[in-house]
Amino acid sequence: MPYETLLLEQDNAIAILTVNRAEKRNALSTQVRQELITALDELRSQPGVRVVVLTGAGDQAFVAGADIREFGSRSVEEQRSAMEAPRVFEAIAEYPKPVIAMINGLALGGGCELAMACDLRVAAESARLGQPEIRLGLIPGGGGTQRLPRLVGVGAALRLILTGESIPAREALAIGLVDEVHPDELLRERTLSLAHMIAGHSPLAVQLARTAVQGALELPLQDGLAREQELFLTAFGSDDGREGVAAFLEKRAPAFTGR
Repeated sequence: MPYETLLLEQDNAIAILTVNRAEKRNALSTQVRQELITALDELRSQPGVRVVVLTGAGDQAFVAGADIREFGSRSVEEQRSAMEAPRVFEAIAEYPKPVIAMINGLALGGGCELAMACDLRVAAESARLGQPEIRLGLIPGGGGTQRLPRLVGVGAALRLILTGESIPAREALAIGLVDEVHPDELLRERTLSLAHMIAGHSPLAVQLARTAVQGALELPLQDGLAREQELFLTAFGSDDGREGVAAFLEKRAPAFTGR
């Protein structure tokens, strides 16, 4: 379906979703949020799409934050209603396929929260990330106070949240906020290379691995280990599991089907 604020393209098994509001630094308006949720729902049922890459139009911003003009005049109840589920952050975090943030510029506020909801974050050298809400007398409301400390630790998270400062990509890499940093001109190539590597594996094994790792944040160690064992056995008994082992023994490339 056509979108007014998004561009959707496909590179083999990779779907690339681009927030297309460069003149607004790709601000996260209500329409952008709704169209992202719709696009993800559309891609969910397409077996040919194995990985989703999320980025922003232009070379200035991934998503520079929420559209402040949009919520500036809302009442508390109106804002509460706007923040009710479904929310784009959870739509991404709970998505059954891997989502990679290709951070090509500013990722601030809601943009940083959007990136943190993704499975992996690949940033350009020129990118900057931060949670500046405190400068408006606000706090992060899209998961920043919860996902940020899980990624970088409590101290580093509080520093970013309480100062409102943004940090360059290399510092974000050092504290664990992003997973890779590349020169701007190589960002797309390197991000898509990573996406294609993941897409080449068994879709079922990828999904099970993500579920197991997510359990590490939610469960006590012994419960997480038990969950991992059951998920391993699911993969072991799958068609893809049998195909992967057979291909290894026969010294050929596996042909995974996702079953």
